[in-house]
Amino acid sequence: MSNVSGIIKSIQDIMRKDVGVDGDAQRISQLVWMFFLKIFDDREAELDLIEDNYESPLPEHLRWRNWAKNPEGMTGDELSDFINMQLFPTLKDKLPLLGSASKRKRAQVVRDAFEDAYNYMKSGTLIRQVINKICEIDFNNTGDRHTFGSIYEQILKDLQSAGNAGEFYTPRAVTRFIVNQIDPQLHETVLDPACGTGGFLTCTIDHKRDNYRKTAEDEETLQASIHGVEKKALPHMLCITNMILHGIDTPTNIKHDNTLSRPYKDYSNKDRVDVIVTNPPFGGMEEDGIENNFPSHLRTRETADLFMALIIKLLKDKGRAAVVLPDGFLFGEGMKTRLKQTLLEECNLHTLVRLPNGVFSPYTGIKTNILFFTKGQPTEQLWYYEHPYPDGVKSYNKTKPMRFEEFQPEIDWWGDASDGYAKRVQTEQAWKVSVEDIKARNYNLDIKNPHIGEQISHDPDELLQLYAKQQKDIGKLRDQLKDILQKALKPEFSDVEPSN
Repeated sequence: MSNVSGIIKSIQDIMRKDVGVDGDAQRISQLVWMFFLKIFDDREAELDLIEDNYESPLPEHLRWRNWAKNPEGMTGDELSDFINMQLFPTLKDKLPLLGSASKRKRAQVVRDAFEDAYNYMKSGTLIRQVINKICEIDFNNTGDRHTFGSIYEQILKDLQSAGNAGEFYTPRAVTRFIVNQIDPQLHETVLDPACGTGGFLTCTIDHKRDNYRKTAEDEETLQASIHGVEKKALPHMLCITNMILHGIDTPTNIKHDNTLSRPYKDYSNKDRVDVIVTNPPFGGMEEDGIENNFPSHLRTRETADLFMALIIKLLKDKGRAAVVLPDGFLFGEGMKTRLKQTLLEECNLHTLVRLPNGVFSPYTGIKTNILFFTKGQPTEQLWYYEHPYPDGVKSYNKTKPMRFEEFQPEIDWWGDASDGYAKRVQTEQAWKVSVEDIKARNYNLDIKNPHIGEQISHDPDELLQLYAKQQKDIGKLRDQLKDILQKALKPEFSDVEPSN
């Protein structure tokens, strides 16, 4: 087994010497397309052995084994020219979609992956050094493949300095807990409409294989059931690579697109799915015009709210969803109030898990929640579960991230949907609220744990959110006071006789 972590570090050190690579984002983008081709070639080597008459979608001279594998092969200007003038132009938009259905699908996967990829490195000599390092990893070796899975998280941590890693990263403990509780069945279609690097989808694949796959036909059913959409090029290519590493040879159901760019009304019954698991980007704004794809009462430029509106629409009747959302969604007003009303009227929002601070550190300190709901019947009561820090832990960090084992109390408490979670009991961490109480609060879902006394938070993000809310409330009171004063003063002035 290779020292995968050491190889990655060596590659990054080599790339830092290249004048064409500027910063973490470009370095990682460069690394990802090269790994994609190596992983694709290793998988093709497997398929050559297990499939009769396997046909590669790539022309022979563009297959990794024929231009990259030989450590004494092309280098310098020859290698740079080959990549810039032959490899990239062909893989981007000239790769022929010919031959068998599986060959055409594989060709489309490659074209989609390279649609927005770039070769940033200028030095062919340094490119050769990087390639030789990559060739030390064997992705048909179970150990290397498993180790590379953890490298994805390191790549995302490196992306932090590029300022956008949090948009497509969800801690593994959270994805596993969500998929475990949603329990997608073999035949159920599963969608992540903002799939990032594919954390929820790969967790779903593992869950179905571990619990429900028994035959080769089951595997085909499983692979056809996984769907994802990601609008950014880098996480999309990472997701495609992740799918191939998880045995999805032709991940054509992973689209490079923006789910929100399609008009809301154009989504029909054929687009609906059984399960949605996602952590939509929050805190950001969509580009001008996207909100016009939605009905007037659901229009906003806030990304997470638009995704929530669409998620409700995309679920089949009795379809299930789990969505990670920030605290701001719970107490937000205006469009958020209308959206929460729609959610409670069209879905049974049966569980809201309140996560502690720092779950998404170091990407964001915003406090988050997991909303679990089933479409097709209105909410009657909502259970809250406040997830505590483990004993001896006051916050999460790089060396002490959240672990899946921490969710065992929730799993033991959860109960069964078939009887409406009748066995749930209130504890120091769990409490329930009737929908009538929520309506009386004008759909404010930010309900604190009644079993814990008032606590003072010193978290800067939480304090800023509280400050913003207080300023908004003060503004409302000021406007009300102005109205009262104006109404009180108008009669007094109307009685005054105009002077001649």
